[in-house]
This record gives sequence, C-alpha cells and structure tokens, in this order.
Amino acid sequence: MDHQGRDMIEDSGTDVVELAYRPTRTDILQGIQVRAHVRGLAPVRWMFVVLLAGFAAFTALAGADAAVLTGLLLLTAALVWGTPRIQAGQVFRAVSWQGEYRVTVTDAGITVENEYTTVVQRWTLFRGYRETPEHVVLLSRDPGLLVVEVEPKRGLGGEEDLRRLRVLLDRHLARV
Repeated sequence: MDHQGRDMIEDSGTDVVELAYRPTRTDILQGIQVRAHVRGLAPVRWMFVVLLAGFAAFTALAGADAAVLTGLLLLTAALVWGTPRIQAGQVFRAVSWQGEYRVTVTDAGITVENEYTTVVQRWTLFRGYRETPEHVVLLSRDPGLLVVEVEPKRGLGGEEDLRRLRVLLDRHLARV
C-alpha cells in the first residue's frame, strides 16, 4: 500500500518532470503573495497600511496626548503590512521539519512526497498557475484559493526540465 497514489500518477503520463527541494520561508512567502495578488488582496492591504499610517501622522500632530494612539496606529499598520510574512513563518514551521520534498508532475497530476507523506493532486484541483522568476505557483479552484502549491525552479534539473514543466502546465491549466 506504500506509495499507492504515486504509482497511479507515474504509470499514467508520458511526460514526467521531477523536482527535489527543501522548502524555504521565501518559497512560502512567494505563494502567499501570488495568492494575494490573484485574489486582489494586495492593493487592499496596502490601502489599509497607507490609511493607518496617515491617521498616525494626523494624530501625531495632536502632541503628547495622542502618543499612545499614534503608536497603536503605527503598530497596526506594521502588522497589516507584515501579515504575509507572519503567515509564511507559520507555514514554514509546519513544513520545514518534513525534510526534502520530491515532486512528480505528469499528465495525470502532481504527486508531492516527503519522508512522512505522499499527496496526489489531480489537475482538476487547480484553476491555474502563475510563474514568477524563481517559482511556479499553482492555485486551487475553490473561491478562497485555500490550496497553493509552490514549486521552486531550483528543484528542477535544468532549463529542459523547466520547458517540459511549462508544457505540462499549459496542457492542463491556464495562466492566471
């Protein structure tokens, strides 16, 4: 029964691309940032940061009586700005101890395996993907984009693997 889902994925596709990497905080942050951009949350977050900083500047003009309020507004602005980094830190702590990730991408889907788990994801789970200079980020179909799969390009064997990965992704998913 070991690797049952992985066997199904490996046997079904003609083109196979494999990645091997250890997740980093930057990988996770990239996925969170792509997710925020696709959902339209990045501009909203920045709007709140600017508004809070503006209110802090306005209250600072009131003098020493408003020092506590000014400090709280600046702290809130910093927390809103830093939310993706805080989230990335939490997710990184949850996955970093699992060691190296081995990913197999075929026409049947994506298998992610480490020492403790094997996860088989069919293409129908994803709505599309976005490529960044360092990563390929796959986004789920659900309205909240709860599943984000981040594949660092450093895990590929080279440019030929990246080209074949793009071909597989374009065959099954839209670029978003």
